[in-house]
Amino acid sequence: MGGQNSKPLHKKQPRVVMMGLDYSGKSTILYKLKINQLVETFPTVGFNVEHIEMSKNVSVTVWDVGGQDKLRPNWKEYLEDTDVLIFVVDSSDPDRLPDATAELLSILNNENMAGVPFLILANKQDITDALPAKELKHILKLENYDDRPWEIQSCSAYTGEGLAEAMNAVASLLKRVQNP
Repeated sequence: MGGQNSKPLHKKQPRVVMMGLDYSGKSTILYKLKINQLVETFPTVGFNVEHIEMSKNVSVTVWDVGGQDKLRPNWKEYLEDTDVLIFVVDSSDPDRLPDATAELLSILNNENMAGVPFLILANKQDITDALPAKELKHILKLENYDDRPWEIQSCSAYTGEGLAEAMNAVASLLKRVQNP
């Protein structure tokens, strides 16, 4: 019984934490992924947690953490045991990108996030004049994060465009962590 080569009876479900400034679209993305419908959302106080089936044999637990100013100091409490970070950016609001950049840096510098891969979701691409992912990549200084795998994906929580690709990116990042 249970020698040193025995494996756990069940694998823990990967933990994906979704963060970003308030009004970036995190909850809308979460429920679009979960039930494939637009749901009227309100600023999240605390968090929402959902199990998302990404494919036939891959499901994850997604923690959608409120992004209001007063809640951000608590973000560090959600980072322990994170397998992948999804950071959502409102591509149509360039005035808040310096704040988003600073918050992303703060999260990735947390001791619990060492080496944790991340996905940037450039949300609200359906809005005229939204910045393209390529431009956001430079604004967010993503080239500075060569210590871990990362990806950036354009999407629209409203239309659902890019969300399937986003889930493929999460699956890919998880594989890179599990099989380095």
